[in-house]
Amino acid sequence: MEGLTTSRRDFGPHKVLPVKIYQPDQFVPSEENMDLLTTYKQDYNPYPVCRMDPIKPRDSKYPCGDKMECLPTYKADYLPWNQPRRELLHPEHHYRPASTRFDSRTTHQDDYSVKGLVSTMSCKPLAMPKLCNIPLEDLTNYKMSYVAHPMEKRFAYEAAKFSPCEIPFESLTTHKESFRGLMGEPAKSLKPPARSCGLETPFSNTTEFRDKYQAWPTPQMFSKAPVTYVPPEEKMDLLTTVQAHYMYPKGAPAQSFRPVISVKKGGRFESSTTTKDDYKQWPGTRMEPAKPIPQLNIPTEPLDCLTTTRAHYVPHPPINTKSCKPPWAGSRGNIPVEGQTTYTISFTPKDMGRCLASYPEPPGYIFEETDALGHKIYRPVSRTGSQQGSRLSVGDSENPNQRELAVSA
Repeated sequence: MEGLTTSRRDFGPHKVLPVKIYQPDQFVPSEENMDLLTTYKQDYNPYPVCRMDPIKPRDSKYPCGDKMECLPTYKADYLPWNQPRRELLHPEHHYRPASTRFDSRTTHQDDYSVKGLVSTMSCKPLAMPKLCNIPLEDLTNYKMSYVAHPMEKRFAYEAAKFSPCEIPFESLTTHKESFRGLMGEPAKSLKPPARSCGLETPFSNTTEFRDKYQAWPTPQMFSKAPVTYVPPEEKMDLLTTVQAHYMYPKGAPAQSFRPVISVKKGGRFESSTTTKDDYKQWPGTRMEPAKPIPQLNIPTEPLDCLTTTRAHYVPHPPINTKSCKPPWAGSRGNIPVEGQTTYTISFTPKDMGRCLASYPEPPGYIFEETDALGHKIYRPVSRTGSQQGSRLSVGDSENPNQRELAVSA
């Protein structure tokens, strides 16, 4: 089998250059001293602060001088039993620590060693520039067909100068003109008169339900006399199944599984552990915090509390603006409305004729042929042999005797 693949054939080897590692510039500390002034330190001066009194009220209860008995019910009733200590049920301890010192190395550190960078070879082909001697054709349809026309100067309309009306305002409204406030007749009530009940007969207590729906006779319920209870003469045995069958001839009280209270032994407690033996405390000295040198001169004068708005924005009296609203020309007289519009002058009513395409055979036309698209061609009866003239569509019924008719099949 040939060991040549598409990747090996198309992607040739390239020269791999070493990776350049960016080396940052060496830090050079500035020789100038930092100005640690802030707006808070300049404007806000410290004031002496006094300690506030507690808000909690004093305890007004008198302490009791009697000594409290510290013997609770649990200690008096629950006393330890004098029983020997039981051994714990745990597996035997066979582990013995190694005498050699722990090297603190893991399996990952032993098996996976640090290896250097592996230089790989890229099979990507060289980027060869494609050179072509044929110049690029930059002609487009827009450049060839577009013709620049001269722009005409835009006409600007001049606004008409406002001229105020010289007639004074009459302050007369339609309400003041039409409604004179004349005295009229008081409004009459349209409420119908109250009619008294003319019937003096008493109200009948009989209803349709009482007349038609009568009570049915209910038969008497048969009840059986209960049997008299006769108490038994024998004495009842109050033994249960558990008392009769489950008996404990050699019964004993249940033993408690509560763990025995451990008795503290005398002697010194050995407080040495593996952590205290292996991890010793290093002798370390406490480093002082790096604090900046105070270079701020706190002003002694108090803050004036004057803002930029109070200092620069001075209130001014309001200016009364002049209204440009044109005055009212007054109410017009009783001039009738002109009822002539463009529609009433120009519109001419026409008769609605029936479309010729709705007929099975259009009157005044003779079927001639059917074209390739499926349209039926009709010709007028007056024109017998002439094929000249324009064709008539389905909805054109103005001159049916001068054009041919085309109807879709």
